[in-house]
Amino acid sequence: MSFLYLILRNRLFLWMLLIINILGTVYGYIWYGYQLSETPTIFIPFVPDSPTASLFFVFVLFAFLLKRNWPFFEALALITLVKYGVWAVVMNILTLKVTGNLPWEGYMLIISHGAMAVQGLLYGVFYKMKWWHIAIAAIWTLHNDVIDYVYMQYPNYPGLEGYISHIGYFTFWLSILTIAIACYFARRYQQNRTLTIY
Repeated sequence: MSFLYLILRNRLFLWMLLIINILGTVYGYIWYGYQLSETPTIFIPFVPDSPTASLFFVFVLFAFLLKRNWPFFEALALITLVKYGVWAVVMNILTLKVTGNLPWEGYMLIISHGAMAVQGLLYGVFYKMKWWHIAIAAIWTLHNDVIDYVYMQYPNYPGLEGYISHIGYFTFWLSILTIAIACYFARRYQQNRTLTIY
């Protein structure tokens, strides 16, 4: 495990991750372009879930490269990277199961979003979040669920329209799980403050 930590701390590796996440964030906002063009202005900040999650992580990585921690962004990044990473993987697999078909972009999204969730978890040991950071990030996350499944601004997945209530239920509990994961890392930091990224 110490070898893994050594890689995660490596500045060249951090720069590589930063560039990849910036490119992924830009692509993600482009991917949401059509839906955003039809979204009421008030809901726009809450629609492009995955690129916003990777944007939070961009701030985390930038802080690491400055030899700093920005706990508020760490809480947002951890919760949203894991949540939307897992969510997108499940939705694309569900699309394949329901429709019998998944375009190449779907497989690309499975790989990229799976990587989102993994990086969110791997870097959690270096975060310096406190409970109030998680509380604010939790409010953001659960509020986002309300926007998606009460005001019906959820991401469009053709073929899954008949499953929206089930998807909304799954998404809510996925939010609760990722908030609990963030609480675990916050407690770990409170008990052991020796592990740092720099």
